[in-house]
Amino acid sequence: MFDVGEHGDRPFIVMEYLDGGSVHDRLRQGPVQSAQALEWLAQTARALDQAHSRGIVHRDVKPANLLLDEDGTVQVSDFGIASAAGLDTLTMPGTVLGTAGYLSPEQARGEAATPASDRYALGAVAFELLTGRRPFESETAATEAFAHVNAPVPSATKIDPRLSPAVDAVLERALAKDPAERPGSATALVYD
Repeated sequence: MFDVGEHGDRPFIVMEYLDGGSVHDRLRQGPVQSAQALEWLAQTARALDQAHSRGIVHRDVKPANLLLDEDGTVQVSDFGIASAAGLDTLTMPGTVLGTAGYLSPEQARGEAATPASDRYALGAVAFELLTGRRPFESETAATEAFAHVNAPVPSATKIDPRLSPAVDAVLERALAKDPAERPGSATALVYD
């Protein structure tokens, strides 16, 4: 973000212009090659780990918030609902913030988001990039959020048998219901 201000009674932000669209846009165009998916995930992981090292939790990691520059490099955007560790005074207890398709179980229950919550969302993004669909895709946001809390992680290899069976174990760990069972960093998740 370069600047903020108001024009009349409307607030605005000024940010870098990125003309490559978003990862969401690319997913809508069709399957993404695994090598490209892993590169985008690695770039996103480095950005998230950097934010986490400064006490910032994004809380809404999803393909639409992964913008691409003209070279196809990911820029993580929309920290609009991010929280600083220990300074989350704008959110009332029990309030759910985030997007249902990528919402960690603890966020779906209205609990505080942590770096592990962002890693869960990155795991959901990885699932979608590798299979072409969200892990708990459903007709309604409420059903999808409920599945994040209660449903077992679906098998990515059943959706795309070309994937290595090892991918299922990695995604199951990334999408663990218990935050303590998730990888210790976003970079570790992508490395796995």
